Amino acid sequence: MTRPGFLDQTLFDELAEKAADSPRGRQHHNFHQMDEPCHRMAVGLQPSTYIPPHRHLGADRAETLLVLRGRLGVLIFDDAGAVMDKRILQAGGDCLGVDLPAGMYHGLVVLEADSLMFECKAGPYRPVGEGELAHWAPREGEAGVAEYHAWMRAQFD
Repeated sequence: MTRPGFLDQTLFDELAEKAADSPRGRQHHNFHQMDEPCHRMAVGLQPSTYIPPHRHLGADRAETLLVLRGRLGVLIFDDAGAVMDKRILQAGGDCLGVDLPAGMYHGLVVLEADSLMFECKAGPYRPVGEGELAHWAPREGEAGVAEYHAWMRAQFD
């Protein structure tokens, strides 16, 4: 039997610090083993992180995101890249999270430093696959990321 994993301020502070030190501006803390059928993780996020629009294909690939600290913006896109919906997710706010059906394009922007979210989705882990990254948005490390990321953030100004 493994030990319980607590979502406490010590963990939150550690994740925020590690995310701030990370070149990608984010840090995961897994509560699961990689081969488990349900993946549960806390994720520390900084405003510099770029989470490109993507979707998870497969009938069992829905995911739930809950904000534990700070503020995030979630954008929901149609298949051509038009914004269908957007919402601010805020710890203690009117909307704390989102439950995303499988196959739905979505992207996140971090609106407050040291934000944290809890993410739950089906395992086992597999990298984003063919057809899951949005064809209209740049991928991490590609030209145009800074401009596209700024556009995503501007949707919440």
